[in-house]
Amino acid sequence: MFLDQQAQNEIKMRFANLVNPVKIINFTQSLECQYCKETRQILEELTALSDKLTLEVYNFVSDKEMVEKYNIDKIPATVIASADTDYGIRYYGIPSGYEFASLLESIELVSTQKHELSDEVADKIKMISEPVHIQVFVTPTCPYCPRAVYTGHQFAFLNKNIKADMVEATEFPHLSMKYNVRGVPRVVINETHHFEGALPEDAYADEIIKALNEKQGNLVS
Repeated sequence: MFLDQQAQNEIKMRFANLVNPVKIINFTQSLECQYCKETRQILEELTALSDKLTLEVYNFVSDKEMVEKYNIDKIPATVIASADTDYGIRYYGIPSGYEFASLLESIELVSTQKHELSDEVADKIKMISEPVHIQVFVTPTCPYCPRAVYTGHQFAFLNKNIKADMVEATEFPHLSMKYNVRGVPRVVINETHHFEGALPEDAYADEIIKALNEKQGNLVS
C-alpha cells in the first residue's frame, strides 16, 4: 500500500472540499515500463478516497484510439481532466515523493475550478493565442519541483493553447539528455526555450512570453 492510514485520513479531509467530478486517466502497460504498476496503485488508492474521483485505465499499446485522443507518447502517463474537458494537464512518470503534492493540487484545481495565480498573471496567460508546450523535468526528491509543475498546470487550466507536462527525469533519460537536464526543476517551453528553478509565477509567465517572442523572431529572420 502506498498511502498509510494517516495519509489517507489527511487526503480525505482535503478531498472533502472537492466540488466537481475529476476524471483521472492512466496510460500503462504490464511490460517494459519501470513504474507503471506503482503509478496505477497510487491512482487506485487515491481515487478510492473520494466519490468525486474516477479512474480510467488504458493500455498504451492496444488502446490506440485513447492514446491518440489524449496525445500520449510515453508511459506511465496520467491525465487530470474534468468530465468533459481535457485541460492539457499531464504527469509522465510516477507522481511520488514531493511530486505527490502537485498531483493533489492539480486534482483540487480541476475540481474546484479555482487557481491561485494573481489576476495580473492570469490575465497575461489568458491572452496567449499560440500553442505552448511546457515540460517540467523533476525528480521525486526535489522539494522545489512541485511548485514549478503546479504553476504550469495552472497555466494550462486557464488557457486551452497551453499544455503542461510533469516529466520524471530519471524515468526518461533520453529526454533528459535531449533537453540537457542537469538540475531540476528544468522547464522546457516549446522545445527550445528553457530555465531552471521554481520561478515566481510572474517570472514563469514572462519566460513563456519570451519563448513565443523568440519563435516569432526566428520566423521573421
